[in-house]
Amino acid sequence: MSKNPSLILVVEDEPDIRNMLVLLIKSAGFETIAAATGEEGLELARTHKPILMTLDRMLPGIDGIEVCRRLRLDESISDTYVLMVTALGEADDRIDGLEVGADDYLPKPFENREILLRIQAAVRRLAKSQPVASGSEESHGLLRVDNAKHRIWIDGEEVNMTITEYKLLMYLLNNIDKLCSRGDLLQEVWELPPTLNTRTVDTHIKRLRQKMGKAANYIQTVRGAGYRLSVVD
Repeated sequence: MSKNPSLILVVEDEPDIRNMLVLLIKSAGFETIAAATGEEGLELARTHKPILMTLDRMLPGIDGIEVCRRLRLDESISDTYVLMVTALGEADDRIDGLEVGADDYLPKPFENREILLRIQAAVRRLAKSQPVASGSEESHGLLRVDNAKHRIWIDGEEVNMTITEYKLLMYLLNNIDKLCSRGDLLQEVWELPPTLNTRTVDTHIKRLRQKMGKAANYIQTVRGAGYRLSVVD
């Protein structure tokens, strides 16, 4: 069963917020389904294959961190876009979500317009990132990419990546040996304002390096400026 490109799953235990999000997202033309617990959210994700999930960090039973971890380990739903919503104000709490595979996060309380813009931007990116019928493979040192099928190999071993990780790597690769500022990456990969104060880019770079294994050093940090991808020995 393929992804439903217009279906958004809301996982939120507070009824007022859950109902508000459902109505808000429906008003933008999307279909919605909702869950009050992490277990229910995972089951709905497996059954209905939403393109995006808004996921509350604090849930009864298994919390949002564990939901995201299990989702990324389940091949049938591992590519679901996850927008984590958290009432926890510490940066480390937000980073926890990104480190287990959330694509983006938004702190509570949030403006209705902001969460809707985040969802719409994510869905646009996902639509653009669908594999095309034609394409070719390209190799850069230990890194091999199949652009048509959105597949990545490092030193001959295939690596599973989320849509956001894939887009981040491809943006760096398309600008190989060039400096990419955090603002550039926020704007081009996440379609967010380049001046936004967030650790999203840095946390995703960390995850990307972990997945790249022997090729992790291809992604170089330019202190105070951003990142650059270069093939090195």
